[in-house]
Amino acid sequence: MNAAGNIPFLDLVGLHAGIKDELTAVFADVVETASFIGGPIVQRFENDFAEYCGTTECVGVGSGTDALRFALMAAGVGRGDVVVTVPNTFIATTEAISQAGARPVFVDIDEQTYNMDSRRLQEYLEDACQVDPASGRLLDKKSGARVAAIVPVHLYGMTADMDPILELAERYHLPVIEDACQAHGAEYFSRRENRWMRAGSMGLAAAFSFYPGKNLGACGEAGAVTTSDPDVAKRIRLLRDHGQAQKYFHDVEGYNGRLDALQAGILSVKLARLSDWNEQRRQAASCYRELFAAANEDTRLPYQPAWAKPVYHLFVVRVQDRAGLQKHLADAKIGTGIHYPIPLHLQKAYSDLGYAEGYFPVCERLAPEILSLPMYPGLQAKQQSAVVEHVLEFLLCSKQ
Repeated sequence: MNAAGNIPFLDLVGLHAGIKDELTAVFADVVETASFIGGPIVQRFENDFAEYCGTTECVGVGSGTDALRFALMAAGVGRGDVVVTVPNTFIATTEAISQAGARPVFVDIDEQTYNMDSRRLQEYLEDACQVDPASGRLLDKKSGARVAAIVPVHLYGMTADMDPILELAERYHLPVIEDACQAHGAEYFSRRENRWMRAGSMGLAAAFSFYPGKNLGACGEAGAVTTSDPDVAKRIRLLRDHGQAQKYFHDVEGYNGRLDALQAGILSVKLARLSDWNEQRRQAASCYRELFAAANEDTRLPYQPAWAKPVYHLFVVRVQDRAGLQKHLADAKIGTGIHYPIPLHLQKAYSDLGYAEGYFPVCERLAPEILSLPMYPGLQAKQQSAVVEHVLEFLLCSKQ
C-alpha cells in the first residue's frame, strides 16, 4: 500500500527504487563509452538471456512485436501465407503476423489454461486444411493459402501445453514460434523430453517483449528472439539492422529494429534478479489462493497444471459481474486490469477475416469475465488481504 493507501495494479516505482544506483550506473557507462547501439553491452545481455532461457542464441530487437515479426520472417513466413494462433491475446501477436505478410487464422483456447487448445488446433489442421499433392504443402481449404507456422501464446505467465502442439507441428512440417512475451522464466515439463524446459526454448524460435510492465521489463521499448538455430538467428540479425551483415552492404531489405545499449544494460541489471522476482510472484499467487480459500463458486482462480511452473505475469480471476467488481475495487482504491476485453476475431481491425460471434465460444465466454488483480514483486500479504476482502465483500453483496 502506498502513502495514499492505494493498492496499485502494478508498482514500477517501488520495483526500480531498490536498483536505482545500478540503473544510473548503466546510463553513465553508455554515455562515457558512447556505445549507444549494439556493442558489448548488447552482446552481454544477449548471451546471458540465451543461457537463462536454455537456447544457444538470442537476438535483441526493438520490441516484442519486432521479435515476433522477425522470427516469423526468418522461419520462412511470407506474403499470402496463413499463421495459426489464438484470439485471446494482445493484438501485437497478430500485427506481427500481418506485418510479415501473412494472415492470422484462429483456433479456440482451453477453458482452464486460457492458452491454445491443441484439440482445436488438430481439428483445424485435419478438417480445414489439406495437403497439396504436387508441392506437399499444407493448404487452408477456405483460402487456398499455405499454412506456414503455428504461434502458441504463453499467456499471463504460463506456458501453453507444448507437447501436443509440437507433435502436430512435426506431423504437418510446420515451424512453431512461441509468443513468450508474458512468460519470462516460465517452465514447462515436456513429457517428450522428460525434463523441465523454459519458455523460449521449445519452438524453432520465440519472441519476448521487455515492455516496462513485463516480468523482465526495460525502461522503454525492447524485445528479443531466442532460438537454437544459428541460421534463424543470422537472418534475424540481418532483418533488425537494415539487412546489413556489414555496414552499408545490404544482403536483404531489412528494418530498423535494433536493441539499444541503454536498454540492454538495464535488462542485464534486472535479469540478475528475475528468478527472485518470479519467485515473489509465485509466493503472491499462493497467498491469493490461501486467502480465496473461503471464496464461493462465483470466483475462478488461475489453473495451475502439474506440467507448468507459471511466473504469474498476471493473476487473472473470473467473475460474473466483472464491471461491478472492478468498480467496487476502484472505489476502494485498488487497481485492476482487463486482459483482454474483446477477442481479436471480433475486433474491428480484423472484420475482414470473416469471423463472427460464436466462432470461438470458449474465448468469447471468457472475455467478459476476466479481471486481473494486483500482481508484482514486493506485493505485501496485507495488501493482498485487503484485495481479497473487498472481492469477497462484493461477491457476498451480489448474492443477496
